[in-house]
Amino acid sequence: MLTDLKCKRAECPADKARARFADEGGLYLEVAPNGRKRWFWKFYSEGKEKRLALGSYPETALKDARAARDEARQLKRTGVDPAKQRQIQKLTGRSTTDDSFEAVAREFHKVKKSSWSPRYGERWLSLMERDAFPWIGRLPMRDITAPMLLQVLRRAEARGAHEVAHTLRQWSGQAFRHGIAIGKCTHNPAPDLHGALVPVNVKHMAAVLEPSKAGELMRSIANYAGQPATRAALLLSALLFQRPGNIRQMRWADIDLDNAMWTIPAADMKRRKHDKENGRPHLVPLAMQAVEALRDLQPLTGHGSFVFPSLLTGERPMSENTVNTALRRMGYSNTEMTAHGFRAMARTIMVEKMDVNPDVIEAQLAHGKSGPLGAAYDRAEFVGKRRTLMQSWADYLDELRAGAKVIPLRAA
Repeated sequence: MLTDLKCKRAECPADKARARFADEGGLYLEVAPNGRKRWFWKFYSEGKEKRLALGSYPETALKDARAARDEARQLKRTGVDPAKQRQIQKLTGRSTTDDSFEAVAREFHKVKKSSWSPRYGERWLSLMERDAFPWIGRLPMRDITAPMLLQVLRRAEARGAHEVAHTLRQWSGQAFRHGIAIGKCTHNPAPDLHGALVPVNVKHMAAVLEPSKAGELMRSIANYAGQPATRAALLLSALLFQRPGNIRQMRWADIDLDNAMWTIPAADMKRRKHDKENGRPHLVPLAMQAVEALRDLQPLTGHGSFVFPSLLTGERPMSENTVNTALRRMGYSNTEMTAHGFRAMARTIMVEKMDVNPDVIEAQLAHGKSGPLGAAYDRAEFVGKRRTLMQSWADYLDELRAGAKVIPLRAA
């Protein structure tokens, strides 16, 4: 194994055409009779011994040569012969060519990020920088094959990140489609890998789905001995079944108690950036029970912006862990019930026990609409159906809480 001192003192005997001094992993320093010293990496491809020039010494130091060797080895693991790739003639550099995967992917990100949410755009680029660019970033897009991309995806699988692998396949495909559009490649290998990855087992949020269990939950909420605002957040999570983030960030300015309506601004909804900026607000009719809970809470928090302010500072909403922590105090583990589980509880029981039109439920959940009436139900003029739905649901929960016999109801 070489050291800087050995490299400096390395000489070629006068009677030899060259002298080689081995480091490790196939890296060696070759010294010519005239004193010139060059780094090479010896590797095997298709059963043949090959070598790759990595620079001259001392311009390329020992540590840099080792880094270049490691980078070339990583490239070879993707199925590429490093000696055949022009873009790795200077492995210690970090530049990309105009038709490289990294250059095209970054261009696609630049084009699209204005229409993406900041969080999505940041996650897209971060995933590429971490899991794609180090392995295929320098390769011309036209030279990347499905097996080469698969090797990259399986690196994520190897560390147990199966969902990351599937996401990376999808997002790499976006970059390839952009490459085709601008003439940098002619084929997108990502679709060819459909079915080649380990399936992702979707883990649904824990939720109470049986009416009798829902009744127990509602009794636990009624008897909750913690902060009044936390108890109200639990109750409204059940009554309104909106996303936990919307519940905890609920603002008094968006609530009309006299008309029993909570209007969530489009910007606060889980939507694409365009829909956040141009879409309609989401309407949440308030059942009488919800209005009563909010009126009871108003003397405590109505002086501030948030219905559920942080205990530390009223300038921020309660923590995203508050409702989940309260559920744990009530005896519900994270495999039994979560803040997000109120949505699944409502949808499941409404469909199975109350015989409610699923399109109306989906509209109230602010999900993508599944039927031809979905978009219509999301309009203000159809709010009457949602008012009936929300009141029927609140009344049904009251029956469950009281331990009454569960009788299927129908929301008109």
